[in-house]
This record gives sequence, structure tokens and C-alpha cells, in this order.
Amino acid sequence: MISTPAWKSPRAWLILLTVMLVGFAADLRSKSWAFQHVTNQPVLLERDQLLSNPYWTPIPMHEGVVAIPGKLLRFRLVLNDGAVFGIGSQQRVFFIIFTFFALGIAGWIFSRHTSSKSLLAHIALGLVLGGGLGNLYDRIFIGRVRDFMHIFPDRHLPFGWAWPGNNTELFPWIFNTGDVLLLTGMGLLMIFFWRQPTPKTESTEKAMQASPKPDRD
Repeated sequence: MISTPAWKSPRAWLILLTVMLVGFAADLRSKSWAFQHVTNQPVLLERDQLLSNPYWTPIPMHEGVVAIPGKLLRFRLVLNDGAVFGIGSQQRVFFIIFTFFALGIAGWIFSRHTSSKSLLAHIALGLVLGGGLGNLYDRIFIGRVRDFMHIFPDRHLPFGWAWPGNNTELFPWIFNTGDVLLLTGMGLLMIFFWRQPTPKTESTEKAMQASPKPDRD
């Protein structure tokens, strides 16, 4: 039985758009909450200043807020002018264009490579779209991406090791909810494609089903 293509399935669209909108809203809401409550006073973001001076920041010095005790998660504010985990600093226009391209690829995968039954893929693509749109919103309307999650704070690499730049923290990057959605979605999408039968296997199964069965006397 041939499955209905995803772009013809109301159910597939409902799952994709619901996950995307919930993820997008969660990303913006969590960023807004963090920049209102993590420091002693709300951080006011002026887009013109953020764009005109890449070294200017309205974030005051602060130690952050412990979210999960045991040096597992701390909230600390950062304005990121790069991509995930600060990669590609001061490349705002490039990442805006790249994000539009990536969102287009996600839409192409949905319409051409999934069916109405591809629930895992639709959830994964919804997460990717929601996280991507959240960070795209920040780049366009704020000028930089709002980050606030720092896992394993105050933990350091063993044996005196250090990251490039001589940073000895176990995980020195600060990220946001949108980054979590993006990476989770991409991981689920990899699982979805890994679980798909190869064309050779699929054609072999169809040939076996179509071949006449021998008579049993």
C-alpha cells in the first residue's frame, strides 16, 4: 500500500506546524524570561547599538542563576553574534541567509522525503523549524542571538587540557532553547533516515511479493 505524501496529509501538516509553533514560542518565551530575571534588573536590548558596535553589551556583570544544582546547569546571559555555540562571530547577514536556506531544505525534506506516516520525521522537522525560526527572529529583530544556558559550569577539563583560546572549562559554550530544539530535531531526523530501508532492500521485498508462489501438490 502506497502512503500519502506528507504535503497532501492534513495530519502531517498539523504535527509539523504544531511542533514548530510550540518550539518557536518556547524559545522566545524562555529567552525573554532569562533577560528579564537572570540579572538583578531586566536587560534592555537596543538593536541599533547592538548592530553598530559589535563589542557593546547591555548585560551587566553577574554570576548567573543555578538552574540544576550539582554544577549541571546555570543560567548566564550572553549576546551571541555567531551561530550555535558562538561559531562564526560577526557573520549576522551570512547566518540570516543560511537560516533561510536551511529552513527551505527542511521544507523540501518534508514534502519530498516523508509520507503521511512519518511521525518521527515530522516532529524532528518541526523542532528544527521552531529552533531555526527562534534564532532567526533574534538575528533580524534584535541584532544578536540571546543565549543563557550553561551546562556543567565550574567544571574543567582533566589533565590540564584546554580548548582553543586556552579555555579549560568542560563545556565553555552558552546556548539557548532554540539550539536545543535544532540539535534534538537533527538527531531525530538522522534516526529517521537511518531506519529507512535502502532502495535495494525495498526493491527486493517488492519483487518477492510480486513473484508467483510455487504450487504445493
